[in-house]
Order: sequence, then structure tokens, then C-alpha cells
Amino acid sequence: MNLFEGLYYIGYSIKKNFALKHQKRLPCRVISIGNITVGGTGKTPAAIALAEEAGKRGLRPAILTRGYRGKMRGPCFVSKGSKPLLTEEQAGDEALLIAERLKGVAVIKGADRYEAGLFALGSLPTELRPDIFILDDGFQHWRLFRDKDILLVDGSNPFGNRRLLPLGRLREPLNAIGRAGIIVITKAGSGCKGLSERRHCSGSSLIEEIRRYNEKAPLFFAEHRPMKFNTASGETLPLEWAMDKRFFGFSGIGNPESFRGTLLAAGLDLTGVVSYRDHYRYCARDLRKIIDGSNERNADWIVTTEKDIMRLKGLDLPENLVSLAIEFAVDKEFYNEVFKQ
Repeated sequence: MNLFEGLYYIGYSIKKNFALKHQKRLPCRVISIGNITVGGTGKTPAAIALAEEAGKRGLRPAILTRGYRGKMRGPCFVSKGSKPLLTEEQAGDEALLIAERLKGVAVIKGADRYEAGLFALGSLPTELRPDIFILDDGFQHWRLFRDKDILLVDGSNPFGNRRLLPLGRLREPLNAIGRAGIIVITKAGSGCKGLSERRHCSGSSLIEEIRRYNEKAPLFFAEHRPMKFNTASGETLPLEWAMDKRFFGFSGIGNPESFRGTLLAAGLDLTGVVSYRDHYRYCARDLRKIIDGSNERNADWIVTTEKDIMRLKGLDLPENLVSLAIEFAVDKEFYNEVFKQ
């Protein structure tokens, strides 16, 4: 282990042990969804899908999120289920996207998710008071007890170079996979149907590696499917609309190559793609460069992610800008396992 990895591991271990020693439990079920790598596994669409499925099953879910890079401090509502109450700068792009996508579901931001949960239970009216919390990006939030830990693994780039931060993408050593109660290999490929086929599609070596650390957790496969386009003015367009049009793409997410692959898989005629760092906050100059790049390549439309649109609010957006909405697609048995008592 490199010196820098060693220093990171020491800090990680101290934080983990302290949090576990002081772990607290909320008075209702908590389901955590997260990963052991930095960015790119598709946690946000998965959290949205879990909340939607919980509602279909007669539950009242609420989302607990750190609200990464959001400037509001202390527990606060990003949404009480009707509309966002905070800006992207206050809430963070992921929290705001969840709040915009989910109706009838409260979204609560707070660094301490236990305090945020108590805040929600004490503040919401009876008809909105949650009976289950979904902990977004919570695999490393040991301070809060959870009934189930769902671990997402990016099938296209599972663990990077298998080195800890800051030399690699790993937030935790690979043996942390053993802590997961349910494992989902995301971006598994649209051509896979049953488990035997997916075993071939996703690569048996990845499954074998996961099973070295966790033999018992149910293993599922998911795709992040293109769903529709949204214009800057709020209009919804079907995927078929993109046929015979030329696009210029840009994104500031954890796995920009995944976004490029999604655009190509959706059949878009791409003239170019520009990548920015994860959670990048755009300014007017950035947008001008993007528009110029699109014009230079004779693109008809500019396309980006839903998360990026959250960070573009407040700027003067071009009329030919669209975002691609993604849905988390997984077998129903996954949800049966998640919500099983």
C-alpha cells in the first residue's frame, strides 16, 4: 500500500470505528444505497426508482441525502413532496434532481442523516410522515443504522485501478463488499435477460471477484436506460425525436465515458462531447464555449445530463439545449428482496 493510500486508510478506519461506536437507529426502516468507488455507479436514478417503488407498495418513503456541495447547513427540506424548496447552490445537484423527479416524497438534506431523519419525523404532517427512509449515497455513513445496505457496482468500470483514494477510485478496501446485504451490477447491458445470460454479458470474472468478498448477498443486474429528452423550457420529447438530428454533448459527472456510451446507445448522431470534472459548476463563459463548440461542429442540438441541467439553472440557456433523462431498470425480484421484511 502506497504512503498516501496508507494515510487515507488510517483516516478512513478512525472515522469508521468512531461512527460505528456511536451508531444510532431511527424509529423506522432505513434502506441505504451506495457504492465503494467515487462516482459513476448511478446512485441517483436508483434512489429515485426505490422511492417510486416504495410508494407503489403502499409505503411512505422519504429520501435522506448529504446534498453534496450544497451550501445549506443543518437538516433542511429540499422538498416536502410538491416542489423544490432550495436552489441547486443550496441543495446540491443530486438532491435537487431527486426533489424535481419525485412527487409526494420528502427529500431531506443533512450531513448527519440521523438528525435529518428525526427532523423529518418531527416536522412533516401525519399524511407525509415517512415509514421508511432511503439513504442516498449512504454506504459509508456508518453513524446511522440501516436495515439493508444496497451496494451498486459499475459493470463498465467496477473498481478502477483497485487502489484507494487518492491514487484510485476506491473509497474503501474491496473487502467492504462483504458488508452489503444486496449487490447490483449496474450498466449491465441491454442484451442480457436471465441470470445465466447476464453472467456472460457482465463478465464472470467480476461476479467471481464480488463473490470472493460476499458469498451470500443476492446479486442483481440493472441498466440505466435512456427514457426521454427534456428541453430547457420544460417540454418533454420522446427518444424517437432525436432521429436525423446532430448533437453536441457535454457533462460534468463521475463517469463521462458512460454518458457518451448512453448517447451512442440511444442512437444519437454525436459530433463531439466535452467533459468537465464531477459536480462542475458552470458559468456563462463555460456555456458560451459549449455553444461555440456545438456551432463549430454544425450540431443541431446540445445534449447533457439531468444533473448538469441542475447546475445550469440561473444561466441564459440556449433554446436548442436538451437533457437526457435516465431510468434505473432492474428485475422486479430486486424490489421484492429490498422491501422484504
